[in-house]
Amino acid sequence: MVALLLIDIQNDYFPGGAMEVPDAETVAEKASGMVATFREKSLPVIHIQHIAARRGARFLLPGTHGAEIHVSVAPAPGEPVFQKHFPSAFHQTPLLDHLRGSGLSRLVIAGMMTQMCIDSTVRAAQDLGFRSSLASDACAARPMSFGGVTVSADSVQAAFLSALDGLFAKVAPAGELIAGL
Repeated sequence: MVALLLIDIQNDYFPGGAMEVPDAETVAEKASGMVATFREKSLPVIHIQHIAARRGARFLLPGTHGAEIHVSVAPAPGEPVFQKHFPSAFHQTPLLDHLRGSGLSRLVIAGMMTQMCIDSTVRAAQDLGFRSSLASDACAARPMSFGGVTVSADSVQAAFLSALDGLFAKVAPAGELIAGL
């Protein structure tokens, strides 16, 4: 059986938040449509919420509006919400036990940020034996820099999606993934 895994679609990533991600509103719109379809089909929706535990963290701080799950994908009664403190949604969380206990073997994934928590979770899911699909238009990246070179958010997104596609996940637009349910 398949579940929708929503990773870190939280207020701090939206305009005015402490760690704005380009295209956050588009991600939320696509993810919200996916949530509606999964709910209509009575398929599980699982929410992951990052709560910063690292000393000196500046966003997703406990008890703040920024750490709350965005209203566009707010959990419905009965939908599990797992909090995490590390990039992978599996690391030191009950997610793996929940998935196995529920007989779930396939994941459709959406959320923030592609180069960090999405990448870590998708790779871990594959290592743990799950078949994953990643909605390419329901996740987003931030620009990055290294060695004096700045890489645009679009280029970061393309690089990470291309690295995940194939071995780690089927990467496709949300509409295509939903049509295949």
